[in-house]
Amino acid sequence: MKKIKKSIYEPLDDYEKQLIKDLENDEFVPVPNQEAETKRYVSYFKNYVKNMPKKNKRIALRVAKEDLDKIQEKAIKSGIPYQTLISSLIRQYANGRISLSV
Repeated sequence: MKKIKKSIYEPLDDYEKQLIKDLENDEFVPVPNQEAETKRYVSYFKNYVKNMPKKNKRIALRVAKEDLDKIQEKAIKSGIPYQTLISSLIRQYANGRISLSV
């Protein structure tokens, strides 16, 4: 096999160095049934993506200024953004870890 041209990019790790060396020395062995293997891995990936947690969704809430001020103060004391605090409260309520009396 012909020598791979020098590139401005260096191999990132030992695995890449070995891969380039094997390609240059005709020692690289392709995967048997490469098309079937590709389909299999694509299937794994699609299944993984399908079962991933869904993205966060934006919502708009109207909150009394005094309530938001108190939440922001508590978030500052906790060292987290107030949006994260609100999200955490919603998640805990949704999972039944905290209850709400109305």
